Formats: sequence, C-alpha cells, structure tokens
Amino acid sequence: MGKLEGKVAFITGAARGQGRSHAVRLAQEGADIIAVDICKQIDSVAYPMSTPEDLAETVKEVEALDRRIVATQADVRDRDGLQAAFDDGVAQLGGVDIVLANAGIAPMGVNVLPNEWDDVVAVNLTGVYNTLEVAKQALIERGGGAVVITSSTAGLNGIGGSQPGGLGYTASKHGVVGLMRSYANVLAEHSIRVNTVHPTGVNTPMVVNDVMQEFLQNDPSLSNAMLNALPVPMLEAVDISNAILWLVSDDARYVTGVTLPVDAGYTNKK
Repeated sequence: MGKLEGKVAFITGAARGQGRSHAVRLAQEGADIIAVDICKQIDSVAYPMSTPEDLAETVKEVEALDRRIVATQADVRDRDGLQAAFDDGVAQLGGVDIVLANAGIAPMGVNVLPNEWDDVVAVNLTGVYNTLEVAKQALIERGGGAVVITSSTAGLNGIGGSQPGGLGYTASKHGVVGLMRSYANVLAEHSIRVNTVHPTGVNTPMVVNDVMQEFLQNDPSLSNAMLNALPVPMLEAVDISNAILWLVSDDARYVTGVTLPVDAGYTNKK
C-alpha cells in the first residue's frame, strides 16, 4: 500500500514540468488527482507555455498507474473558473486531502515585455491565494489535510535581476512564504498543515528553453548566481516531488509553517 492510498490531491500547473511530476509521484503512492493548468500562452511570457496536449499526457501517465484523474483547463487568476474546476474534481473523486499550489510563470528575457510585473504577481501570488481559497473549505470538511506551495530559492534570496519580470518573480515567491505562514496558523485548528518548498533550478520547460538561456547568458552575474553548492547544475522534477511527498504524508504529520529548500545547497551558500 502506498503512503497516500485513498487520498485525493489538487494540483495546479499540472500539465508538464514539476506539476506533472508531482501528479505522477503522488499517484504512484495511491493518490487520485484533480489537475488544472492554463494550457495556453500568456503574452508577457516569451517561452512556450503548456498546451492541452501536455495536460492530456499527464492524464495518460496517471491513468497508467491505475489511478483516477480529473483534468481541466483553468487559469489560477480566474477565481470562479478555478472554483468550478475544483468543485467538479471533488464531485467526481469524493473530496480532497492535499493541495499543491504549483502553477507559476517566469517572464524573464532579454527584452522586457508589457505587463511582466502584473502577470507574474497575478499568477504566482494571487493565483496561490485563489488556489487555497477555493480548496480550504473542502479540506476543513475532510477533517484535515496538507498544503504545499511551490516557492523558489528566489523566495529566500534576492535574485532574479532588475527587470520587471524578474523583480516580480522574486517578490511573488517571497510573498507566498507570507501566505504560507498565515494559512499555517489560520488552518492549524482544522489539522491542516501548510508549507513551502524552495527549489533551485529544475530541469523543466520553464527553465530549459532558449529564452531563459539567453537571459542568463546575457548577464554573467545572474548565471554565476545560479550555481549550487553541490556539484549538480540543476535538479530533476522528481527531486521536488519526493520532498513534497514527504511533506504531505503522515511521515511529516507535525510539520507545518516551514520553508523547505530543495536546492543542492544553494541557499546555504548564499
């Protein structure tokens, strides 16, 4: 029997990258999945974002593990649409025990695009707030649960450059730490635990693309700042998924209100 047998997990940004990895890893441990992703482009993001085909692949990989999954295209900035997608998943799967607020964008590039600041804060900070707000009552009704918010090493350190997208990314990733700490206190009486994870660079389409590589190479101070302490250039998505699996399992049943770096020593080096 897996660590999460009989549990249901709600995951945003589940079409690819870390979100897909989390869905698959939790499904391997017995969880059913409510998956949402925007599956379209945001104008201020220069790298290609997820597609409906990406979300379909997540469905395929979870179902291959003989777990149930309800997948919906939804934008975390749209509270009503997100609520509808969540409610549909709960209706089909019977409740929710785990919430992973994972959806995020990194609108960084050599050329500044309109609305970078507004879009990254709307997705990475307001989107996390929306995610917890649409799900918290269902967690309370379930009698408890676990929430993990995906932050970043940029949520613990002043990195990301001087352009609006990079500043907004760092501000939003710091901001979700404040949300986590507040929700951890507010929801503790309901036996709901809330934590953040802080990855260093991860081998996902958001990081490994021509736009991001050009951005880093254009400013040596940025690329040098991304070096980890351990001799590894970046992590794999499953490394973050394994940390999240621990946080949402009974193995961490009394762990709440913590910022957990999964960063190959990056933050300690800083």
